[in-house]
Amino acid sequence: MFESVLVVCTGNICRSPMGEYLLRQRWGRAGARIASAGTAALVNHPADPDACAVMSGQGIDMAAHRARQLDAAMVAEHELILTMEPHHQRWVQQRFPTARGRVYPMTQWLPGQDPVVDPYCQGREAFEHCWTQLEPAVASWVERLG
Repeated sequence: MFESVLVVCTGNICRSPMGEYLLRQRWGRAGARIASAGTAALVNHPADPDACAVMSGQGIDMAAHRARQLDAAMVAEHELILTMEPHHQRWVQQRFPTARGRVYPMTQWLPGQDPVVDPYCQGREAFEHCWTQLEPAVASWVERLG
């Protein structure tokens, strides 16, 4: 049984915070720790305004989010690491070999396993598309996490 999940993308202002906050809302397991980070994070930046708007439309407030750079301590603290694209998975495993066996695509359980497309600087519609990818992916993980 997992107690901690880390969601990873590039800048940690779009996809991974959306995944983190959605997972928090949907999993809601007492004592679970859910966080996000980026492989090239825009450290201390808030979530993208379009990401916040899309999530707000789903009843999720991401105003408190601040981007963080993925580091060894975060990898060690989390039992499961979910990535948005294959290159994120490779990046984590190459830099943190102890993470091997704990790093999976966010879309692991979906048919086709398409990566979650980066909506950065592409407008509200791209963030809405990101939501349509993240929602079933998170639901599939919640089902397995119990």
